[in-house]
Amino acid sequence: MDTVKVIVAGPRGRMGKEAVRMVQETGHFELAAVLDRKYDGQRLGDLEGFDGVDVPVFTDIHQCFSEVEADVLIDLTTPETGYVHTKTAIEHNIRPVVGTTGFTDGQLEELKQLAKEKGVGCIIAPNFAIGAVLMMKFSQLAAKYMDSVEIIELHHDRKLDAPSGTAIKTAQMISEVREEKKQGHPDEKETMTGARGAEMEGMHIHSVRLPGLIAHQQVLFGADGQTLTIRHDSYNRASFMSGVKVCVETVMNVDTLIYGMENILD
Repeated sequence: MDTVKVIVAGPRGRMGKEAVRMVQETGHFELAAVLDRKYDGQRLGDLEGFDGVDVPVFTDIHQCFSEVEADVLIDLTTPETGYVHTKTAIEHNIRPVVGTTGFTDGQLEELKQLAKEKGVGCIIAPNFAIGAVLMMKFSQLAAKYMDSVEIIELHHDRKLDAPSGTAIKTAQMISEVREEKKQGHPDEKETMTGARGAEMEGMHIHSVRLPGLIAHQQVLFGADGQTLTIRHDSYNRASFMSGVKVCVETVMNVDTLIYGMENILD
């Protein structure tokens, strides 16, 4: 298998550190450089926690892409930074694998058109955990038969967006097979604003943010005399790396933007 040269954006973040480790431990991957908001011109190995990782650190994305030969950008930053990184990577014919959620529909459409024009593959995944992707697929299947559903997503208290990208993607997948339906009592009234959570086509989505959590979601279905709960839990950030690896390998063989890992898993 040909070597894939990778740039990691956000290497000092909790997900970024795992991505650096995954790239280092994968035989046919090669870490070419990292993008960071600090430490321009230094070597990653000089920073705490990266002993022996001898690659350059860049703060300027254009300089990085101009000076470093790379095939793939792994971006695990923030929605604002991730959007700029993704767009710039496509313009430089570098294939982005993006785990940042919170892109707007307009941004996704713009990136999709740019990827199509350039013929450059791009994968944006709300969740890289393969178990989470299966949870979404199973929920879509269940929704064909049980159309009363609510979603509860639980994340660490440093997460910026709510609801999570995974929750929104789950609701979108369910809406593909479920007719829009108002749930709850027809005359229900919130005595405290937000008590019923966000709403999408009658489905309610609830977000929990607490220290000690990583990434968790449960999808609850109800019908006469029964309920069904489909739940996924990530207990550490290493749980996402098998999906990142699959995306890096897959993005080398596509020429358009793919949103969601469910579209690349058979």
